[in-house]
Amino acid sequence: MTSMRANLEAVERRLRDACHRAGRPRDAVTLVAVSKFRPAERTLELHGLGQRHFGESRVQEAREKIPALPGDIEWHLIGRLQTNKAKYLPGLVGWLHALDRAELVEPLDAAFARKGGRLRCLVQVNIAGEEQKAGVEPGEAAALVRLAAARPTLEVVGLMTMAPLVDDPEAARPVFRALRELAERLRLDTGLPLPHLSMGMTNDFEIAVEEGATLVRVGTALYEG
Repeated sequence: MTSMRANLEAVERRLRDACHRAGRPRDAVTLVAVSKFRPAERTLELHGLGQRHFGESRVQEAREKIPALPGDIEWHLIGRLQTNKAKYLPGLVGWLHALDRAELVEPLDAAFARKGGRLRCLVQVNIAGEEQKAGVEPGEAAALVRLAAARPTLEVVGLMTMAPLVDDPEAARPVFRALRELAERLRLDTGLPLPHLSMGMTNDFEIAVEEGATLVRVGTALYEG
């Protein structure tokens, strides 16, 4: 079995080095371990090593898995959310990285209003313009940010994007930079702090950190060897 400790230490080294190059403190970036499709025992092992933020992509899998895992984990839903599954999020996850359309706002707000609590949301932006990727176009992001931020149970905390899968991680830099620049414009336009940028995965998270990521979503480098 791959050593989870060795994997976590390797990812931490990559994160520290990227933060150093960017002149940022290590604690400016939160590592979200992508536990989707992974055995609960491996997640428990990472938890035992101090990892506290984990991400799931499917609501049904999250509903089956989360109740059996430690209660001090901060759960992130990082996959596309079906509108009819919004009712399951209260009490299940605290973060949604894929607020990608206006149709989600009302059911999410209604669900949290009924059951209590608030949801930290990141608006997903299709910066690269890939047809197969979800997310609003950059020019539509401000409207979705404002729409969601007007709801009392939804806290819009930033933006998320997914870069194209490329062999050279450096090729993702323009995408990450564009998301950071969009966030800077939206802060001025909306008056919201929007402190978070969720971008970067196993193959490109160092570039994302150098461009301002505050949340990186890493699965393969942690769970596989």
